[in-house]
Amino acid sequence: LADKFDNDATTAVAKVTEISGDWMGLDIGPDSIKTFGEEIAKANTIVWNGPMGVFEMSSFATGTNEVAQMLAKATSTRGAVTIIGGGDSVAAVNQAGLGDKVSHISTGGGASLELLEGKTLPGVAALTEV
Repeated sequence: LADKFDNDATTAVAKVTEISGDWMGLDIGPDSIKTFGEEIAKANTIVWNGPMGVFEMSSFATGTNEVAQMLAKATSTRGAVTIIGGGDSVAAVNQAGLGDKVSHISTGGGASLELLEGKTLPGVAALTEV
C-alpha cells in the first residue's frame, strides 16, 4: 500500500479487504507472492500478461520482480514454457534482466489473449487468405 503515487510514498502491507481511506494498492504483498509461487510451481505452461504492480517505481516492483524470477526459474529448472505477453510485462521482465530466461516474449498482450481465446485476429486471417 502507499499513501500516494510516488516512489517515496509511505508504505504498508495489508490484505485487499483492509485497504482504507486514500491508500492505494501499488504492488502485491507477501501472501500474494506466495500464492503465485505455489501456482507457478505446479504449472508446465504459464502465460503472464500484466505486471503485479507499478514496477517502474522501485518501491513497488517487488511483486513483479518476484514473479519474473519464478517464471525464469520454472523455465530453467523444470523446462516450463513461459510466455510473457504485453508491452508492460515485457518491459518488466527485461528490466529485471530476465528477458532471455523465459521461453517467449510478445508485445502483443491483448492480441495474444484473444488468440488464446480462439478469436480470429485480422492479421492472422489475412495471412491464411494468401
